[in-house]
Amino acid sequence: MKRVMLIAVLVAWAGCSKGPSEDQCKQLLEHLVDLEFKKAGAAASGDALKADLAKQKAAVIETKSGDFIAACKDKTAKSRVECALAATDLEAVGKCDEQ
Repeated sequence: MKRVMLIAVLVAWAGCSKGPSEDQCKQLLEHLVDLEFKKAGAAASGDALKADLAKQKAAVIETKSGDFIAACKDKTAKSRVECALAATDLEAVGKCDEQ
């Protein structure tokens, strides 16, 4: 009986380890925010504008971080996260869902 429980725990743990890490999920959130701002045409040319843009990005990341990271770690395949991290635009991110 103990052996069955141990095997069940090891299988569950192994399955969990195949998901994305918290760090990968944080990177993905930052990457998606960057791509979204890029799509919206947010490009800063002056130092003041760059600082303002950085504050806006940080605010979005802070607001969405908890829920996003939890969903990313628990419900998203690692391969999908890796694909999205490699994407250079939101259209390419969308194609990661088709894999």
